[in-house]
Amino acid sequence: MSAAQAKAAKKQSRKEHILQALTQMLEAGPGERITTAALAREVGVSEAALYRHFPSKAKMFEGLIKFIEETLFIRINRILQDDMSTAERCQRILTLLVTFAEKNPGMTRLMTGDALTGETDRLRVRITQMFDRLESQLKQILREAPIREKMKPSVSPAVLANLLLAAAEGRLMQFVRSGFTRLPTEHWDEQWHYLEQNLLQPYSGDESPYTF
Repeated sequence: MSAAQAKAAKKQSRKEHILQALTQMLEAGPGERITTAALAREVGVSEAALYRHFPSKAKMFEGLIKFIEETLFIRINRILQDDMSTAERCQRILTLLVTFAEKNPGMTRLMTGDALTGETDRLRVRITQMFDRLESQLKQILREAPIREKMKPSVSPAVLANLLLAAAEGRLMQFVRSGFTRLPTEHWDEQWHYLEQNLLQPYSGDESPYTF
């Protein structure tokens, strides 16, 4: 490894250390606003040193949001590559969301917007776009059901996708609101079983599957 490569690797390692410390602080202080001064103390550097790696706190949050997006959508793409039913695909995606949240309490504060009070609007926009993308993915899966397995959504794909995501997203909100004591996976299997029973109905192919 050249000197330049070693320097770049060290800089990346320091950036990852800062993001890990930020995540830990988000988890350790539910409801608390993170300041760069407190983060610098946690990392063991000066605020000036923090800004050498990230030009602003917003960029630090964006680094965490990027990690969330990449983790979720890489795994969702793998789910879509497997030959599963519509219900199984929806279940796997939603379970991925609640399980990821449970394992990453600090990041869940970002996903729910709890940690973004007083921060730049573009962070909220990015989180909104992430959930919109999740909802669009669910809607597309539901729209494919008549072709893939002669089943159709019990209501329109858009309405049903929104309901499914709201059910999972509500678990994240309860998790944060409870100070991380009410786990997102609590009762999730039973709740999904109920949702699944009302998810699809047979489709004969004689009429449009989306006549609602």
